[in-house]
Amino acid sequence: MPVTLPLPLRKLTVPSIGRRRVTTQVVATTTALFAGFGLLAAGADSDNETIKNVAATAPAPAATDAPAAEQQAHSHDPAAWDPNKPAADNQPVAFPFPPPLPRPTTVRPVDAVVSSGFGPRWGANHFGIDFAGQQGVPIRSVTDGVVIEAGPATGFGLWVRVQQDDGTVGVYGHMQDILVQVGQPVQAGDVIATVGSRGQSTGPHLHFEVHQPGVGKIDPQPWFAGRGLDVMNFPG
Repeated sequence: MPVTLPLPLRKLTVPSIGRRRVTTQVVATTTALFAGFGLLAAGADSDNETIKNVAATAPAPAATDAPAAEQQAHSHDPAAWDPNKPAADNQPVAFPFPPPLPRPTTVRPVDAVVSSGFGPRWGANHFGIDFAGQQGVPIRSVTDGVVIEAGPATGFGLWVRVQQDDGTVGVYGHMQDILVQVGQPVQAGDVIATVGSRGQSTGPHLHFEVHQPGVGKIDPQPWFAGRGLDVMNFPG
């Protein structure tokens, strides 16, 4: 009886022609895919370049000052701004400011009541007006002028003399401190000293005199009144 031997196991192989055909198909397919992607990329770049070119050649939007003009107009007069008007017609409205108040030419020398007037007193003549101010209260120049003397004086302790704007001389006596010097120009209301009680004095006060050239010491009360100031009436 013949003996039949089993055939040995053999590895199945694909013929070389088949492998070459498959490889060629894969390469062709891959090439086609990459070519497709390349066309897409090229198309995108072309579109981007087109957009850039259009943007570069497009006219820039016209600048307008309307918002700034509107804000400026609103800062003056909200009703003056009209969006339908040309920008040149929307000009800010200027409101006139009231003129500054005139500076006073005559002021009260100290914020205090009059304690003694001009005339006979205690058997002698009192040649000025006394203002019963507290120690250290500011004394002001009653007019514009120039300081012609500042320092010690007999009977006054310390005094200041001012050549006043009308040619008269104002005399301030018994002050505690002098705050100006000779030759210094002053204006009405400038602080020139402080109230004291130096010299022949019974308490803190300002003694004020007016000396008129060619006449001598005159009553300060009518002199003040002639300049529009009633020094005898003080609401203190």
